[in-house]
Amino acid sequence: MRTLCASTLIGEFFVIGFAGLVAMKSDDLSMATVWTVCGIGMLVSVLLCGMITRPGGLQLGWALQAGLIVSGFWVPLMFFLGAVFGGLWWASIHYGRKIDEAKARWAAQAEAAEAAGA
Repeated sequence: MRTLCASTLIGEFFVIGFAGLVAMKSDDLSMATVWTVCGIGMLVSVLLCGMITRPGGLQLGWALQAGLIVSGFWVPLMFFLGAVFGGLWWASIHYGRKIDEAKARWAAQAEAAEAAGA
C-alpha cells in the first residue's frame, strides 16, 4: 500500500506545482499567497509519503485530496484533477491493502513450505 500511495502523492506534488503556475496568472491572488499555499501543499504531499503507515497518515492524505478539490475555486481544472487524484488515492489504499495481504499470505506459505521441507 505504501508504494501505491506514495506514487499518488508524488504525482500530486507535481500537479500542485503546475496549479501554482496557473494560479499565478490570476489577478485576484498575489504571488506570495499562491506560492505559500502551493509550497505548503507540495511539502505536505512529500512528507505524507513517509507517514502513510503511521497513525493518521491516511486521514491526512484524504485531507490533502479535499484540499485539491477545494482549490478548484481558484483554478477550475483542479475540480477535475482533485477528483481524479481522490479516486487514485482511494484505489491506492484499497488495492494496496489487497497486495499487502497477498504478500503476507505468500510469505506464510513459503515459510510453511520451508518448515515442512526441513
